[in-house]
Amino acid sequence: MKEMNLGLRENLYKNFEKEIEFDLENNPFKNFLSSRYTMSARLNVEGMWKYSKRHDCSFFVLSLGALMGALNRIPAMRRRIVDGKVIEYNYIDAICPIMNEEHTVFKEIRIQSPQLFSSFIRWHENVEDNILNVLEGVDSAFTIGPLERDELNIANFSCIPWVDFDSITNATASGNAIQPLITWGKVNEDYEMTVSITVSHIFVNGLDLAQFYKYAQENFDCFE
Repeated sequence: MKEMNLGLRENLYKNFEKEIEFDLENNPFKNFLSSRYTMSARLNVEGMWKYSKRHDCSFFVLSLGALMGALNRIPAMRRRIVDGKVIEYNYIDAICPIMNEEHTVFKEIRIQSPQLFSSFIRWHENVEDNILNVLEGVDSAFTIGPLERDELNIANFSCIPWVDFDSITNATASGNAIQPLITWGKVNEDYEMTVSITVSHIFVNGLDLAQFYKYAQENFDCFE
């Protein structure tokens, strides 16, 4: 497996966030009823799928890492509006729903960015430990309310592994929420998987979405 290109790890904690110059007042999408829009596309995940089976790894965790890595490489995805100012974070963590094998326990967990670890495998091990600890009640689940999340350095990631969907709509707490929402589905017989992303047009344009899918495919291909 080749190492994913997750962006620079240097100085991620130093200057954790920065205010950037951005003309919010004249942004054409700021006063829309909703600035949110969604794109869905299929990615080939054959290499990662087979790798997860050979090495007894969690495909869910591996695919989460590939998508987090792609998101973090795009500055527009890391921008938020805080106290009327545009803030760009150095990295974005994931908020993700998890459940036990019996589907009787459902919680949310905050997962650190892969950028903060020395290797992707170390990150994978850390995530699996965190999931187990949250499900067993050793660690606390993520419980911050939907509207409060929009100013934090997080994005919402959700997997629906039972359905090979073509597209999906994502529930949003506000029509002008900034936080990206990423949903991915079941891997089909051709090793294709739909990834849907909902973003704010205030910051994210078509080119940014194209880069997200490009980087995500590169990350999935690292496992060939």
